Amino acid sequence: MSVQYRNNVHIAGEGPITMVFAHGFGCDQTMWRFLAPSFAARYRTILFDLVGSGRSDLSAYDRDKYATLHGHAADLLEILDACADGPVVFVGHSVSAMIGLLATIAAPGRFAAQVMVGPSPCFINDGDYVGGFNREDIDVLLDTMESSFDAWSQKVAPMIMGAPNRPELSKELIDSFCRNDPSIAKHFGRVTFLADHRADLPRSTVPALILQCSDDLIVPREVGDYMLAHLPNSVLRTIDNVGHCPHLSAPTASSRAIDDFLAGLPARA
Repeated sequence: MSVQYRNNVHIAGEGPITMVFAHGFGCDQTMWRFLAPSFAARYRTILFDLVGSGRSDLSAYDRDKYATLHGHAADLLEILDACADGPVVFVGHSVSAMIGLLATIAAPGRFAAQVMVGPSPCFINDGDYVGGFNREDIDVLLDTMESSFDAWSQKVAPMIMGAPNRPELSKELIDSFCRNDPSIAKHFGRVTFLADHRADLPRSTVPALILQCSDDLIVPREVGDYMLAHLPNSVLRTIDNVGHCPHLSAPTASSRAIDDFLAGLPARA
C-alpha cells in the first residue's frame, strides 16, 4: 500500500519550501480549505488525512499502532520521506500539533518550523497544571462518546467550533464527526483526550508557533502559557477568536500570524 493512498495525500502549489497541514480529531484535510490556498502560491503544500479519518484507508487503522500518537507521527515521517524534499514547515491543528511535536523529536532535521494551532499537551488538570478538564469530565466525555457517538457529536462539535456567528461551521463539524467510522473515532478520541505529552515539550527544538484563540472552550489560555514556558524556541500568538478552529473561523488572522512567525525566523522558511 502506498503512503499516498493510505493517507489520501494531495499536493498543490509551488515553491522551494514544503508546507504540510494535518487536521484535528474528527476532521479531515478539507478543514484547511480557507488557509492552505493562501500559501500555495509560495509553498508546495501537502494535505493528508490521518489514518482512520476522512478518505484515508480505514483498513490500515491498527489499534495497537495507533494506541498512542506515536503511530500517527511515524506515518507523518513516512509521508515526508515519500512526498517532500528538504525541511518542511508543519502546520498541525489540535491533536495533530502533538503528532507533529513527536515527529520533530524523532527527526528534527526534517523540519524547518512547526505551527501549532490550538495545541494541548494534556487536556486534564493536574496539580498546578490547567488543562481545561478534570479527569472526571474527560471520563464522562468518553463514556458519552462510547454510548452514542452521533449524539456526542451533535452536542460537542458546536462547543469545539465556537464561532457563534457562523452556525454553518458548527454544522460542518458535526457532519465531519458523523462521517467517521464510530468505532475508530471512539478509539482515537480516547487516545486524544487521555494523551499527556508535557514531558515531550522540552525535547523538541524545532522553532514553533503556538497559535491560540482568545476564547477556546477546549484549550484555555493557561495551556498556551505553559507550552511557551516549556517548549524551546517557541513563540505564542493569541488571536481574537471564539472557538478551537481558527483556520475555519478566523483564517485571515491565522494566516497573518503564521506569515509573521515564518518571516521572523533566523533563516526564513
